Amino acid sequence: MKAEKLIRGELIGLNVKVVSSKNIANKSLQGRIINETKNTLVIKTQKGEKKLIKQNCVFELEFENQKFQVQGKILAKRPEERIKLKRK
Repeated sequence: MKAEKLIRGELIGLNVKVVSSKNIANKSLQGRIINETKNTLVIKTQKGEKKLIKQNCVFELEFENQKFQVQGKILAKRPEERIKLKRK
């Protein structure tokens, strides 16, 4: 249930780590999500801001003191569209 709440909820402000990515330079990046579009997440890292393509990554998101791995393709929607997702 928490995973569904995470996917349908607001991502800005959550801590995130890139578990895997098609771009090897993005693997293991971690920081806080500061912006989101339909296809990208912008995270603030220790080295500055990084824009990541959701579709190309698997993310570990920290939500309510738990960590969840989420495939970016599930998140690759506008935030307002994710709210309408039906439970499978």
